[in-house]
Amino acid sequence: MLEVKNLHAGYGPVKVLFGLSLSVQRGEILCLLGRNGAGKTTTMKSIMGLLPATEGSVELDGENLSALPAHMVPKRGVGYIPQGRRLFAEFTVAENIEMGLIAGGQGGDTRAWVLDLFPRLRERLDQRAHTLSGGEQQMLATARALSLRPKVLLLDEPTEGLQPSMIEHIRQIIVKMKAEGFAIVLVEQRVDAVLSIADRVTFIEGGKDMETTTAAALRENPAKLSRYLGV
Repeated sequence: MLEVKNLHAGYGPVKVLFGLSLSVQRGEILCLLGRNGAGKTTTMKSIMGLLPATEGSVELDGENLSALPAHMVPKRGVGYIPQGRRLFAEFTVAENIEMGLIAGGQGGDTRAWVLDLFPRLRERLDQRAHTLSGGEQQMLATARALSLRPKVLLLDEPTEGLQPSMIEHIRQIIVKMKAEGFAIVLVEQRVDAVLSIADRVTFIEGGKDMETTTAAALRENPAKLSRYLGV
């Protein structure tokens, strides 16, 4: 499905990723864990082509996405929900969803499917994005990404700043997407939430993938969490 191989990337002269590799399959949730500055968000941006790889590759079903311009990556089936949501603030809910539909070449059936997932958004279609609550904005960011009908969904800190009821709702949506066959790459600081839904966990440190293990193994032996996340 999605394979990241020996990825090197950074910001201008500042190199952040040093040969990072990971993979995720359909119907699987892979969580990226690491300390602040380890390279998790940079990994997400590099998969999307927002930061060009200087070495290595990102492949989806055997196609090298690294060779494509960034705007073509979503069209190949990769949806991205960045940290901070990055909505079109002055656009309405309906217009934000429409942007996702256009990018993915989708139509009314997909729009209806997305709004069925997030019925609260259906009630706010004419409301501008910046006037929504934090949880509603996260719903909209997720809905916009799903409007692509992607094969892979990248989520960077989707529960950041949300109240517990909204965190649980987002968690349920992620689990539902897994059940529908999406490959999901998740960056999340709330370890309890991660271990309850992830299949595998890749620890990132210093821009490298240090170890990949199953979430079940971490639940039984959480010592690695202290090793890679402790301060």
